[in-house]
Amino acid sequence: MAIREILVYPDPRLREPGTPVERVDDEIRRLVDDMAETMYAAPGVGLAAPQIGVARRIFVIDVAGEDEPSNLRVFVNPEITSLEGTQSYREGCLSFPGVNEEIKRAERVRVRALDASGQPFELEADGLLAVAIQHENDHLDGVLMIDKVTPLKRRMMSRKVARAREEAPA
Repeated sequence: MAIREILVYPDPRLREPGTPVERVDDEIRRLVDDMAETMYAAPGVGLAAPQIGVARRIFVIDVAGEDEPSNLRVFVNPEITSLEGTQSYREGCLSFPGVNEEIKRAERVRVRALDASGQPFELEADGLLAVAIQHENDHLDGVLMIDKVTPLKRRMMSRKVARAREEAPA
């Protein structure tokens, strides 16, 4: 396992849609392990493969609280099959350091995907897990949280990211 570099906006690779995974093999499982290690080290609650420069349709999520045991979920070739309701949630993103913005998303989602063993599963989610699934799935399509805010907020987000990059240790 290895911690990978997380791409930061406006890196153009964040806009590349992920390609489907043909089969879940040892290479994909190593990638998933690296993604999980990278996400936990950041720390974050989700990470999509395009965020580490790998244009594949994979993301990992763990929304367990600090005092709860880890609950890593792996989504390979996810497909959101239904969205219900609406909610606003203050989201952050590892590719937008120092930025948190209120984003409107569906309140409940149903997703179909493969797990880290290549086994298909379906999941219904609400709350933070639903938000994380939608956020990470957007990354697989080259859609970023900055695309979901007003032009004024976009400018403010871009400035915050630029400031965070300047202040980050080399």
